Amino acid sequence: MHQPTRSPIARLSLTALPLLAGLVLPVSAQPVKAVKPAGIEVTVTPDMTGAGIVSSGVKLPPIPPVTGSRTQRVPSWGKPLPYPIVIADRRNNRLIEIAPDKSIVWEFPSPSLKVYRGNEDVNFSPDGKLLAVSEEDNFDIHLVDYEKHALSWTYGTPDTRGSGPNLLNYPDDAHLLADGQVIAADIRNCRIVIINPKTGAITTQWGAPGPCKHNPPSQLAHPNGATPMANGDILVTEISDAWISRITRAGKVVWSVKAPNIRYPSDAFPTVDGKQVIVADFWKPGRVVIFDPATRKVTWEYFVKDGEGMLDHSSIARELPDTGDILVVDDLHDRVIVIDRKTKAIIWQYGELGKKGHSPGLLNYPDGVDLDVFRDWKTALRK
Repeated sequence: MHQPTRSPIARLSLTALPLLAGLVLPVSAQPVKAVKPAGIEVTVTPDMTGAGIVSSGVKLPPIPPVTGSRTQRVPSWGKPLPYPIVIADRRNNRLIEIAPDKSIVWEFPSPSLKVYRGNEDVNFSPDGKLLAVSEEDNFDIHLVDYEKHALSWTYGTPDTRGSGPNLLNYPDDAHLLADGQVIAADIRNCRIVIINPKTGAITTQWGAPGPCKHNPPSQLAHPNGATPMANGDILVTEISDAWISRITRAGKVVWSVKAPNIRYPSDAFPTVDGKQVIVADFWKPGRVVIFDPATRKVTWEYFVKDGEGMLDHSSIARELPDTGDILVVDDLHDRVIVIDRKTKAIIWQYGELGKKGHSPGLLNYPDGVDLDVFRDWKTALRK
């Protein structure tokens, strides 16, 4: 893990007016110079741009209206996948929505690689109309308007890392909160930030650039997850020592525990009932653990050492509503899968093991996922 680099503070000094015998001489108007952000420009490598601007080429169906919510979901498709999923297809620089029948129903290719590339996490807004997207190695976060297929807001300066205004350093796991603000884990700045999109100002910060250690909320050890819970609390994941903490919006730590059997925790989520925690191990072989934070007792675990069932740096694990099965993003295997809760067999898969691509059925380093419980694609696709 790279340690954060402090950015120099940009200072704008006023030009001193020349004085002579106590009199102020007239000064001609000076051109206004743009002030660059006080960040550090990064070198963009071919790996970071991935496949470039690509699309599946599929003709997309009309978008059905929003008729559901996270608490009142649209009709379920049942097993193996109850709802369509939006995937952050990182090295294809696109978002893509896949229905349970594996048809492509929605897609957002990069509008510009300068501004939008390497989308690594995606999460619906509470009303289902926007998508919050983080881009670690482009150092920015976005809001995407689902119906307009357009960027509606950005925080961070592309290709520039730092900790000053409009600067981030490896941002992860962006979410749009119920009050309209955006939360994200700013990994290498060792902080969680909550930003007001209307003003572009950080309104809440937990942790800070500098010594990164576990002492929430004042200090955090490389946080990579900041997941809102049903009551508004935030589930914070720290990479160092696999700490998971539940913190109120007021900054009170409700509990803080080390995730059992996890080397590199990635974006912990609450289970559907909100009582337990599910977390993926970003490792090879990867692992998924569900545990009770009150006791640290593991209540379910998936771990396969080799073969097609092995996970290679799994970044997201979610317990699925309605079925209780487990949705996993298996990053370096270029696939998203569903694991049967009881048998631990892979019962659904999009993407092919180790085969990268952007045509239908293929992904290129998928890194994030969310469920579309807002639109009744099941009915819409039957018309």
